[in-house]
Amino acid sequence: MGIATKGKKAVSLGRNWCRDIWRNRMLILDLANKDFKGRYAASYLGTIWAFVQPIVTILIYVFVFQVGMKATPPDTAKNTPYSLWLTVGIVPWFFFQDALMSATNSLMEFSYLVKKIVFKISVLPIVKIISAFYVHIFFVFLLFVLSCLFGFLPHIYMLQAVYYTIAATVLILGLSYITASTVVFFRDLSQIISVILQFGMWLTPIMWTMDTMGIENEWVQRLFKLNPVYYIVNGYRDSFINQIWFWEHKGWTVYFWVVTLLICGLGTVTFKKLEKHFADVL
Repeated sequence: MGIATKGKKAVSLGRNWCRDIWRNRMLILDLANKDFKGRYAASYLGTIWAFVQPIVTILIYVFVFQVGMKATPPDTAKNTPYSLWLTVGIVPWFFFQDALMSATNSLMEFSYLVKKIVFKISVLPIVKIISAFYVHIFFVFLLFVLSCLFGFLPHIYMLQAVYYTIAATVLILGLSYITASTVVFFRDLSQIISVILQFGMWLTPIMWTMDTMGIENEWVQRLFKLNPVYYIVNGYRDSFINQIWFWEHKGWTVYFWVVTLLICGLGTVTFKKLEKHFADVL
């Protein structure tokens, strides 16, 4: 009975959360637009800097791995230039990293709104995610352009990037409700997450593959694949390079959504329980 009651409560919280987002959709978009423009308001080039840094980072990685280390894509994408293979994998990671870090600090950054009784503070992490999403849209478009430049004509599988972007957004949202509500009481969490993300980038097969690292043990490979971000990174490559539909990975798709929805449920409950204390601490 207790489990059933908790389940009903979680479903009710989820419905109320979705209702709040819909009712405040215009406010969310307005805050996201202001946040995106305000990040670089004091600089001469403005929002251009939001795109310059990731591009420079990609160029550095391409130079180090392709030119310096003579890295090549795996056999499943052997006809694909390494620079394209790397870019397709790193773009979703940039979105995950930027959106999660920004959403984690959203309550502290918008502390003046948290203290307003009439304001729905549950929308603040979403504001940051949408702000990061604007940059991600540009880089997804860049992937289309690069694919064409390297001789890969547009195909229907590329539309699947929309699905994987939605999957990444839901995962980020669930995680951000946990981190954003916790960091208010434990400020060091922001730095801890930053360190974890640095390790996470190298633990996620973005610039390397199981084959190139000599990882042949099936159980070790599965351990790496338990990382939900692996599903998203591999999905982008399936969309732009491998031309594989997401439902062809039935097991991993089910696993991803089960884990992601559990994270969302935990995040919603955690945020709701701690919400009443935010104004006092901030």
